Amino acid sequence: MTNKNLIDVEAMTTEQIEKVVKRAKKIMQSPADYRHACDGKILATLFYEPSTRTQMSFQTAMLKLGGRTIGFDNPMNSSVAKGESLKDTITIISEYADIIAIRHPVEGTAKAASLYSEVPLINCGDGGHLHPTQTLTDIVTLSCEKGRLDNLKVGLCGDLLNGRTVHSLIKALAKYENNSFVLISTPELSVPLYVIDILEKHGCKYEISHSLADSIGDLDVLYMTRIQRERFKDEKDYQAQKNVFVLDKQKLDKARNDMIILHPLPRVNEITVDIDDDPRALYFKQAQYGMYGRMALIMLMLQDEDFTIATRDNQISEHKCKNPKCVIQSEEYLPRLSYEKLGMEMCEFCDKRLDD
Repeated sequence: MTNKNLIDVEAMTTEQIEKVVKRAKKIMQSPADYRHACDGKILATLFYEPSTRTQMSFQTAMLKLGGRTIGFDNPMNSSVAKGESLKDTITIISEYADIIAIRHPVEGTAKAASLYSEVPLINCGDGGHLHPTQTLTDIVTLSCEKGRLDNLKVGLCGDLLNGRTVHSLIKALAKYENNSFVLISTPELSVPLYVIDILEKHGCKYEISHSLADSIGDLDVLYMTRIQRERFKDEKDYQAQKNVFVLDKQKLDKARNDMIILHPLPRVNEITVDIDDDPRALYFKQAQYGMYGRMALIMLMLQDEDFTIATRDNQISEHKCKNPKCVIQSEEYLPRLSYEKLGMEMCEFCDKRLDD
């Protein structure tokens, strides 16, 4: 089965990813040709969690395409504050808009929302789970700056446990030939096992590292991430992790001259400011690429009948997901959807094993 929703970049084929990249490059080359591409169309941005780049780049993307935007950036200014369910909010908003972009702090919310939307829906981040449009931003950047999406050695550093941008990027790059990964984190913030499963499924080489200085020397790409304070229950745990990995001049001197530095932003203190002027530092330019990638995605989802994304076969489970961060804990009317992976029953919403 297929649909018009983008929940997880893993569901996209390499052909679809490259279609977004090619369209983004065309828009970059001749933006005036696309000023009226979405005349009369409305994008709803529903942001239940703070955002600067993702929210504004989606809004700017739609405006540059000739469309309009509605939505909220604080759920307390909507009927959510009165206790309205996700189901009811999405049902109503999909009557007002032609396409929806949603961000939410709870894992699996975008998938849950897609069950009730009558229009295409885009996941702009669901807790520490996934962030597919940031990955498309990263892919457009890599294609433009490195000229390829294969044969890359990519170091990912920081909060790899809760880093939804990391999870989505690994899923995308694992689809391409001869990409390898260096996973740089503390033991407490290492990538979830389901991400390792994806690397092994695709036969990707990967290594675990606890030292940025020791790992930076032979990378094509260094993808830095912040330690996410909002994902920690205990402030002491956050304080113990936040300064472990900092990219400074001394470490950067060990890197190759053609390595590029990416970061999904916002930055806190994990990249020192004096690196900003280094030609390898592309994180601000990366954000600009993201706007063009989102323009391309909006156009394809609204106008290309063949741009449909595969969905997993799922079933109703007898078990309720035990992940306390899963949307099914708060939106209790949701069906207990599951899918099978390697003989295990997995939650359709948050990708956690149901017997954990």
